[in-house]
Amino acid sequence: MGGERRPGIVHRIDKDTSGLLVAAKTDRAHHALARQFETHTAERAYLAVCHGVPDPADPRLRGVPGVAWEAGATLRIATRLARHPTDRQRQAVVKGEGGRPAVTRARVVEAFGTHAALLECRLETGRTHQIRVHMTHAGHGLIGDPVYGGKRRLPGSAPGAADAAAFPRQALHAAMLGFVHPVTGAALRFEAPLPPDMAALLAALRGETL
Repeated sequence: MGGERRPGIVHRIDKDTSGLLVAAKTDRAHHALARQFETHTAERAYLAVCHGVPDPADPRLRGVPGVAWEAGATLRIATRLARHPTDRQRQAVVKGEGGRPAVTRARVVEAFGTHAALLECRLETGRTHQIRVHMTHAGHGLIGDPVYGGKRRLPGSAPGAADAAAFPRQALHAAMLGFVHPVTGAALRFEAPLPPDMAALLAALRGETL
C-alpha cells in the first residue's frame, strides 16, 4: 500500500518530531485515509515549545503578513509556502501566487515568563515543515529547531535556559490525531503523551527539578 518505498504510510511528520502517525494495512484503508488528509478533514494537534510568548497585545505581530488573531487568543498564520530559493532542504513563506496555501492556528497553553511558551498548534493544511516555518515567520521559532531556529537563545538568567540551548531537536510533538475509520465510519481520536525529553524541557522551564 502506498508504493514499495512507503508501504502503508498515509502522512508524514518531520524528522525528529515525536508523536503520532497513522499507517494503513490495506489499499482500501490507505486511499480512504489519504483522502481525509488531502481534504483536511483529519484533525491534528501538535504541542510545541517556542521562543517568546505570542501575545495579542504585541504590536509587532500586527505588522507580520498573514498573521491575525482569532477568538480565544488564537494566533492564525495563513501564508503560501514553497521551497526556499537557495536552500532546497528548507521551506519558506512566499508572496504572490507562488507556493501552496498553508494555515496554522496556535494557542498558548503555558507561558514561561516572557521567554518561552508551550503552544497547541492545529493544522488546517499539512505542508512540509509548516508549523516550524510559520512560527519562525511570526517571530516565535521553536526551541531546538536546527533548520529554522537560528542562533536564538533564552536569556542566561531564565529558568531552563541551558536545557533549551542544549535541546537536540525541534521541540515539536504530534499529540493528537483524529479521523474517520475508513471501513466502519466511526470517529476515532488518539493522543500521545509528551516524550521524556520534552517533559524534561518543560520542567526545566518551570524551574522544577525532576
